[in-house]
Amino acid sequence: MASPRKKADSSKTREEAMSVARATQRPGQSKEQTRLIAQGIQKGIEHYKKQQKAKARELDKHLKKVKRQVENPAAETETITKEVTRYRQHWLPWLLLGLSWAAFTAYLFASDV
Repeated sequence: MASPRKKADSSKTREEAMSVARATQRPGQSKEQTRLIAQGIQKGIEHYKKQQKAKARELDKHLKKVKRQVENPAAETETITKEVTRYRQHWLPWLLLGLSWAAFTAYLFASDV
């Protein structure tokens, strides 16, 4: 019974992709090119939907876990640790940016002479 639903979802996605492809169609673009663009858009839509389903499943799991902890606080004796994420930028891109600016200004001064 899952396959008819999947086909319905796929045809709906295919129609959405084709309408987007037609909306962005360029003058002189062939039907084959439009069809290929629609296929790419369809794959993108399907990938997005898969990501959203995965996020929803993770959220449901988390909500169920929190709900269980609220209902039975004594049953769960796990130590909750707080993870701290620190983002650190690497120095190499900034160094390269500075060097490129220095080289550009040196070029400008050298070309004026």
